[in-house]
Amino acid sequence: MELEKIVQFLENKTILVTGATGFLGKMLVEKVLRVQPNVKKLYLLIRASDSHSASRRMYTEVIGKELFRVLREKWDTNFESLIAEKVAAISGDVSCENLGLDVNDMEKLWKDIDVIVNSAATTSFDGRYDVALGTNTLGVLHVLSFAKKCTNLKMLVHLSTAYVCGERDGLILEDEMFYTGKTLKVTSKLDFKEEQKLMAEKLEELRDQNASADTITTTMRDFGIQRAKLYGWPNTYVFTKAMGEICLRNSKENFPLVIIRPTMVTSSYKEPFPGWIEGLRTIDSVIVGYGKGKVKFFLSKPKLVLDLVS
Repeated sequence: MELEKIVQFLENKTILVTGATGFLGKMLVEKVLRVQPNVKKLYLLIRASDSHSASRRMYTEVIGKELFRVLREKWDTNFESLIAEKVAAISGDVSCENLGLDVNDMEKLWKDIDVIVNSAATTSFDGRYDVALGTNTLGVLHVLSFAKKCTNLKMLVHLSTAYVCGERDGLILEDEMFYTGKTLKVTSKLDFKEEQKLMAEKLEELRDQNASADTITTTMRDFGIQRAKLYGWPNTYVFTKAMGEICLRNSKENFPLVIIRPTMVTSSYKEPFPGWIEGLRTIDSVIVGYGKGKVKFFLSKPKLVLDLVS
């Protein structure tokens, strides 16, 4: 869609955003408010104990960031009124059924939501397998299940990663994996339910042994890498994101679905201003190290294309 058509589409729409405290999530919120202030409502699903805590996180981790500087300058004294009218924090968690919403919020959103943008993810390459599976895979199914109950839903947008393809070269066709569950190394079909069962058994085994919290964390990290490499993915993050896409493809039926697969996301390019960055992610530490003179060289190939997104 051309930008003008997207802006027009967003007018008077109610949008649910998961992962809004993340880098891309908050950039989406800022962009929508800046280019289409006539959006009806943005609901931000935020992990918190209650709505008050969710609202506090929204203001400190999203709205209060320098990213919103241009929007603040544009609206001046009306900025707070704009946020109060257009943006609301909802306490919830994609790793829970019905997104962990209370009954009132759940029923309201089922009636009001036009678009869902699922950007919630655990992005650590070597995170705990149970945590990554709960958010990156099971969380996708929870979002999809919730979306199917939204009576006016126009579209579900799922943010994935280009690296769900695994360590393969050349042209990779969609039907090679995401419609069939085909794996990259072994002949058996990748079964999310079996992975969930194995993960639960490993956790139960550790708890029966009265393993310490540190031992559980280390063991579940190693277990995730082991399962990922068994099937042909380099780490737990891309493996669980790939399983999320497989589950989404197999369960979406005739659902309006858009999957976005960025490569390495760095800083803002032009909007709302150049160079906005938050924390050190993906390749950021290498760039900072080079800028400070700490990284003198980087092992690579002279003709290698480095795919970055700003």
